[in-house]
Amino acid sequence: MRLLFAALLAFIAVAAATTQAQAAPQRDVTTPRRDAAAGKYVALGDSYAVAVGTRKYDNPDDACRRGPLAYPRLWHAAHPNVGFVEASCSGATTADVDKTQIGSLTPDTSLVTLQVGGNDVGFVDVLTHCILTVDDKDCLAGVEAAKQAATGKLSPALARTYAAVRKAAPAAKVVIVGYPRLYTIGGDCGILGLSDTERKALNSAADTLADITASRAKEAGFTFLDARPVFDPHTLCSGKSEWVTSLEWNKLNESYHPNADGHRDGYFAALNGITG
Repeated sequence: MRLLFAALLAFIAVAAATTQAQAAPQRDVTTPRRDAAAGKYVALGDSYAVAVGTRKYDNPDDACRRGPLAYPRLWHAAHPNVGFVEASCSGATTADVDKTQIGSLTPDTSLVTLQVGGNDVGFVDVLTHCILTVDDKDCLAGVEAAKQAATGKLSPALARTYAAVRKAAPAAKVVIVGYPRLYTIGGDCGILGLSDTERKALNSAADTLADITASRAKEAGFTFLDARPVFDPHTLCSGKSEWVTSLEWNKLNESYHPNADGHRDGYFAALNGITG
């Protein structure tokens, strides 16, 4: 079974690595006569900030994979008088945000959401490694390596990106959006696939990523949206309505991302609670 996963998840890793972060931002064309006093919202980030996992896209062939069910679009739909620019793109790293997305920010930007970091530490590779390895120890070693990368490389990269965001949008409210844990430990997934030891390890990687992101956000004076308590009742193996996709056999590049419910009832609801 794990050999079969190898071929399948290799595709996921390639899809995540093949980012089209150079793609042009999607600017709002639905409210051309918006009230300028209402400000402008700019969405920055990676695949969690676009429509991956929802199965509904503006253009299925566009590698950025933007779509109407992603939480930034939902927020804009609920605040139609606010201008909107969607610069987020699947596969983006902090370097991609710095090079190709921050340019969408302007001094009149009033709200920024930014969700990035998972690709910097190779989280898809870590997940793939855990599924492919027979011994839990190999999975744990990969997770620890990702944690070290988060501490040694991602942490200063986030600080640089956050500083660039503040410089480009000095008056904006900036919300840094975190990633959820993937699994409920001891839930209804049984013994097939990953062990609970491996699931705990992957959750711990999400915790490390969240802790570092929250610390850098606080230092920058930004608001951190912690996705863990929001998603925890609805993670994989929870036995409830799950807000995260599992391994999708018929659509592999949808795997391990928030689904439409996760974007609407998870991220959008939490973001709207912060911004009003």
